[in-house]
Amino acid sequence: MFHKMPFILLAIILSVQLAGDLIPIHYQSILYGLSLSIKSFIVFFLPLVVFGLLFKTAVSFASHASKIILAMLAMICASNFISTLLSYSVGTLAYKMEISLNLPNEGLALQPAWNIAFPKWIGNDYAMFLGLILGILLGKFMPALSNQLSLKLERLVQKILQVILYLIPLFITGFIIKMQHDQLMMYIARNYFIIFFLVATAVFTYIAFLYFLANRFSVPNTIESLKNMLPAAIAGFGSMSSAAAMPLTILGAEKNSKNKELTRSIIPMTVNIHLMGDCFAIPIFAFAILKSLGVSEPSFVNYLMFASYFVMAKFSVAAVPGGGILVMLPILETYLGFNAEMLSLITALYILFDPVITSANVLGNGGFAMIVEKLSKDPSSIKI
Repeated sequence: MFHKMPFILLAIILSVQLAGDLIPIHYQSILYGLSLSIKSFIVFFLPLVVFGLLFKTAVSFASHASKIILAMLAMICASNFISTLLSYSVGTLAYKMEISLNLPNEGLALQPAWNIAFPKWIGNDYAMFLGLILGILLGKFMPALSNQLSLKLERLVQKILQVILYLIPLFITGFIIKMQHDQLMMYIARNYFIIFFLVATAVFTYIAFLYFLANRFSVPNTIESLKNMLPAAIAGFGSMSSAAAMPLTILGAEKNSKNKELTRSIIPMTVNIHLMGDCFAIPIFAFAILKSLGVSEPSFVNYLMFASYFVMAKFSVAAVPGGGILVMLPILETYLGFNAEMLSLITALYILFDPVITSANVLGNGGFAMIVEKLSKDPSSIKI
């Protein structure tokens, strides 16, 4: 089913866009409610998936797991910082353009027929650190027990991922119907084409380069790697949640990897904190808003300060719709001089473009996993 997933998801999107108005509002509301319930189900089990994957990795590398974790965090910070710096050049280009942005008018949004929310029993970040710490401790002091436990957790995680995989098409349908009902796609196309084009071109060009680099500049292999990640990217687009799309991200990244255990540890660690889409979109939006409201362009030194705090704030971002911008508002206010009106505008822009941003986050995590694998095998195999 995984090989057919891109065609299934694209067919759903096209069908809803072409014939979504023919579906009675009552049934649209039911489908949206069902999608929200499935999303709640996925998010409920994600901490267990994260814990199981990272526990097994920590057990396998118990003797030097701490070094691996520190190296991973350093690489994630470096990647976020590079992406944020690259967006500066695109932002300065946006500042030179004639851009006029206004808050969109609120319409009648589609409401779900119901909203079944599973309780949040533990955060993904706590599950991540708990899996790593317990894996390291048990791997060192109780290796036999830790190996048995990791194998059982691996089998459980596999079953959960298989169930989620079969729920993905139905999960996506309701969110696409909501976007079509609320006319967000058409609103974006009509009113924000220029800024959308800049963000999309910049981030997806950079991501494509990373895949090209990871595949040692082989065009066919790069295309194949991107195709393997397409289901996860579409799932991220439809759900606006890289956490909800994580099962497909893991599956796609595994298909691009020869070291599946390493990949399974990288993706859960990156899903909340390695967000290339945010690193490009938020700064470019900021420059466009500064220009449209007549505020002076920030100096490169000020932008460096902003970028540094921006990267650190990534560790507190929740991979849910709109989560990427909320923790950035104080940083935009302090280092780029945003006022209340500007903060409201960038929040609205971010939410409007969240499907594209999340899709870029998912693809970026897949490319990052490939880069890390290449560097871990042979650091000299990749030269920039």
